[in-house]
Amino acid sequence: MAGRNLVNFDRVSKAYGERPLLDDVSLGVGEAERIAVVGRNGAGKSTLLNLMGGLVQPDSGRVTVGSGVHVGTVSQSEAFDAQMTVAEYVVPGQDAHQWASDPAIRSIFDGLLGGFDEALIDRRLGQMSGGERRRVQLARALIADLDLLLLDEPTNHLDVEVVAWLADHLASRPRLSIVIVTHDRWFLDALCDRTWEVVDGGVEEYDGGYSAFVLSKAERARQAAASESRRQNLLRKELAWLRRGAPARTTKPKFRVDAANELIKGEPAPRDDVQLLAFANARLGKTVFEFHDVTVAAGERPLVDHLTWDVGPGQRVGILGSNGTGKTSLIRTMLGEIPAAAGSITTGKTVKPAYLSQHLEELDPSWRVLEAVERVATRVDLGKDRELTASQLCERLGFGSDGQWTPVGDLSGGERRRLQLTRLLMSGPNVLVLDEPTNDFDVETLTALEDLLDGFAGTLIVISHDRYFLERVCDDFYALLGDDRFTHLTGGVEEYLERMGARQAAKPVGDQAEAVPKVNAKQAKQDRRAIEKEMARVERAIAKIDDSERALHEQMAEAATDHSRLSDLNRELQESGQRKADLEDEWMRLAAALEG
Repeated sequence: MAGRNLVNFDRVSKAYGERPLLDDVSLGVGEAERIAVVGRNGAGKSTLLNLMGGLVQPDSGRVTVGSGVHVGTVSQSEAFDAQMTVAEYVVPGQDAHQWASDPAIRSIFDGLLGGFDEALIDRRLGQMSGGERRRVQLARALIADLDLLLLDEPTNHLDVEVVAWLADHLASRPRLSIVIVTHDRWFLDALCDRTWEVVDGGVEEYDGGYSAFVLSKAERARQAAASESRRQNLLRKELAWLRRGAPARTTKPKFRVDAANELIKGEPAPRDDVQLLAFANARLGKTVFEFHDVTVAAGERPLVDHLTWDVGPGQRVGILGSNGTGKTSLIRTMLGEIPAAAGSITTGKTVKPAYLSQHLEELDPSWRVLEAVERVATRVDLGKDRELTASQLCERLGFGSDGQWTPVGDLSGGERRRLQLTRLLMSGPNVLVLDEPTNDFDVETLTALEDLLDGFAGTLIVISHDRYFLERVCDDFYALLGDDRFTHLTGGVEEYLERMGARQAAKPVGDQAEAVPKVNAKQAKQDRRAIEKEMARVERAIAKIDDSERALHEQMAEAATDHSRLSDLNRELQESGQRKADLEDEWMRLAAALEG
């Protein structure tokens, strides 16, 4: 352990109800350590961080924080005062002239919030989206003088370029100790030198980041002469990709090369591209989607202008871009959910698309998980003589034999998203469109999903801020850079980051002597107030729908045995969900206009 001990666990146990999460755990965090925490959803990762941060108390044992040690936490569920401004939250108790000239603080505002002016620092937290509040949370933690920073899913809702900036910034502060819970495996590899796996109430320790963890897990299984279960095969397969794939070219994997090569000797490439392409051609023909001089717009503002693009059978396309650039609008236009502002889109006659959106599909809360999947189909053909039953697919995506009988109404947000994905795959699509598919998934579920997608014999289109997932499942990359164009990235995610960095560097730099925010012009203030007023109207409308949906859920629970009434209520719920999705899209357009 490096330097002094900051936090120490002595035989700590913590349970919620009858379920023990941590049992007799002893461990410590030393100065300048960077620790990744991995494990399945519900294993106790967030509880471990909350115990370190003093947010919860152990049932038994002792958590000791060193004398004079300052600990900060960025959690997933921090309560915000909606009336507090960004400046009041990020730099409490200081006037703008006290901090605006500090280059360290300015660099954090620039990296996380795109700079600062009066419009930003005076904005109230209640007017911000979840992604914007996450950036503000991180800014506050990075500006504070901390010895230990606890990060619970810090990259959720962040763009690829902001995740890269955050990794670089944290790496530039070598004396700051960090403990990170995240499903973003690229982020873990970029920062961490130790890994803790929370499993079965205990914490197993490994040297190195995520890549080293994968190697060590596979090595331990081999040394124990364990049977060749699917879990171990997946570990070897992922290790093989780590050695051969994009991260092995662009980063320095922190595991022994000789040991890794020995373990993956004879392991085939993740995908047989030739066979998959042949099968995709058979399922889809030559045409999937053809864009002919298409313009996609948000109101009067073009997001993508004069786009001509062919999406072919078997293509695996990753789409990158900052929030608000129009990625989801482009996909929804492609699928015919919203009309193109100009031009036309040709869809192949045999195309059978499935779309995993960021909005959860509402299902009958009385259904069991397996029932919800079997209502789509009882078996699915994955191609190449691979077939799975509904129960087998559920198990592959994290619903064990017990979990398959859980009522839908008892599922968490992450579990509902897994169920939504399982139902989509069960429908047997030949075009799969995934919009932020990694949200709320644990690392094991992501690995299982990647394995399934390796054998998907169709066209795959992915929008994601998860760099590891994109590089793992996609072969071709495009980006919306905010210039109305859809840019092909032959250099993948690295090229995207370079282009975004060049755009940022090309922005005019104001006089450094004028670092303190200035008052904007009268017209700009009026425009901003008008947009904020419209955003408030949309937020009130969304809140009303939320109240209505809660009432509908209560009615559905009361009518659990009346299938006719349940069907009517479910239809109302779906219509309500569509209205809410439209309002949220409108709110995002307004937020983008406010930022612009």
